Amino acid sequence: MKIIIAILIFSIIILFHELGHFLLAKANGIRVNEFCLGLGPRVFGITRGETVYSLHLFPIGGACMMEGEDEESGDDRAFGKKSVWARISVVFAGPLFNFLMAFVFAFILLCNIGYDLPVLSGVSEGYPAEEAGLMAGDEIVKINHTKIHFFRDISAYTQFHPGETVTVTYERDGERYETELTPKYSDEYGYYMYGIQGSAEKTFGSVMETVKYSVYEVKYWINVTLNSLRALVTGQVGVNEMSGPVGIVDMIGDSYEESVSYGYFMAFLQMLYITIFLSANLGVMNLLPLPALDGGRLLFLIVEAIRGKRVDPDKEGMVHFVGMMLLFALMFFTFFNDIRKLL
Repeated sequence: MKIIIAILIFSIIILFHELGHFLLAKANGIRVNEFCLGLGPRVFGITRGETVYSLHLFPIGGACMMEGEDEESGDDRAFGKKSVWARISVVFAGPLFNFLMAFVFAFILLCNIGYDLPVLSGVSEGYPAEEAGLMAGDEIVKINHTKIHFFRDISAYTQFHPGETVTVTYERDGERYETELTPKYSDEYGYYMYGIQGSAEKTFGSVMETVKYSVYEVKYWINVTLNSLRALVTGQVGVNEMSGPVGIVDMIGDSYEESVSYGYFMAFLQMLYITIFLSANLGVMNLLPLPALDGGRLLFLIVEAIRGKRVDPDKEGMVHFVGMMLLFALMFFTFFNDIRKLL
């Protein structure tokens, strides 16, 4: 069951990503030869107009195959014949649709479960929050220059800035105050803590409030992804802690089995939560300026827009090919790393 659910989640995320490319390609008059879900041999296809809509054998991946995207074409509606800004909009639309999808799903989720405001239910004895005079009812507004919208923002900041002295801005009775906190390492829990306690109580706001916090939800996962990448680059997190498709499938399966014990609706909401995270994550990863990713293609297009001349397509294609091979190598590494961790 967990494999089926994981495939369904991956398929929805990829379909939305490619739909972004597809809709902007059509809007810019670019010929789309095939819009497909899956990789490998085609098992089903139907032609509507100029485009083949198809399903391929391996249900991971997908593509919006545009005329002249990776090769020269004499067709006036080829990707390469359009203006640089039209091409930028088409390439950027994929990640953008991932963020839009995450927002829509976040709105559905928060309408059902509410959101956790950063209001203290109390402080832990012997920890910095108590020593600084923080108390139940205080609302954390900012840590250093990072705005706090959810209570879990506080935990996330501590996780990515362990042991760091911070300036905390909080509200009490309509007034704002600032204090400095140096987190204290907890031998019991194995990480640094401010000693701030939350009630885990969820808030249900108006439609517009829920829209606002849905944006914050997407922002939260974007920040988590960027901070995780920074931690990986700086060595704070080791490469062996990376997870690939196998690890994600296992995580989805464990989460489903745990949540379904509370009912199928709760399992649905938990899968929605995971989809929000994965969709926002894919949007960020695809915008990285790396060859073969949308971000890499955008980098070449931005260079073209600045210099007023297109980069040699053969050279660009070679860069993307090398990038694709490196991505495949990374996929194989994460695959075997996941298997090792599961054994």
